[in-house]
Amino acid sequence: MSIKRIIVAIVMVIFCTVPAFASYVDTFTRDTDIKDALVLLENAGAQEVFDNLEENSVKIAFYDLSQISYSYKDHFAVNSEDSMGNRYILLNSKYKNASKEELACIIAHESFHKLKVATLEEETLATEKEAYYWSLLKDENKDYEYSPLLARLDRLVALSDASDSDHNLIQEKIKHNSFYRQQLAINQ
Repeated sequence: MSIKRIIVAIVMVIFCTVPAFASYVDTFTRDTDIKDALVLLENAGAQEVFDNLEENSVKIAFYDLSQISYSYKDHFAVNSEDSMGNRYILLNSKYKNASKEELACIIAHESFHKLKVATLEEETLATEKEAYYWSLLKDENKDYEYSPLLARLDRLVALSDASDSDHNLIQEKIKHNSFYRQQLAINQ
């Protein structure tokens, strides 16, 4: 086979697979920033995230969470269901300008919420995955703009790194958080 045929074959493979993935990402969102975050997750081998999104036929969009409830105005995202049973991950529109790495971590977290009402175990797993993907995706050579989201991600990685088999510091933090105690019906 000639070099020219090999090059043509490689170009055809690239040409055929890139649009296929683009349309795959399109099944989850229309937003280009969210698509960039999804591509980043795909390139990182986060198949578990995509499996979760596919399993629940999830759509992802930015949304002013204070429109749901004023108490949600500072939440990073919510995993929701509409009256037709369609699942959504609604990212707080306050973080529209967050980096694709940060958005990818929020999406990863929310993808692990499968139950209609979260449990401590589910919230712990989702938060651990958020920390895992931040430690994987954070570019140490990049200057990220400070935000509560960036502070959260850095804090989660520090908690994860400081945890051991006897003390899961992420789970301990969730157990002692007043929002989660109420949301997850955790008794002190």
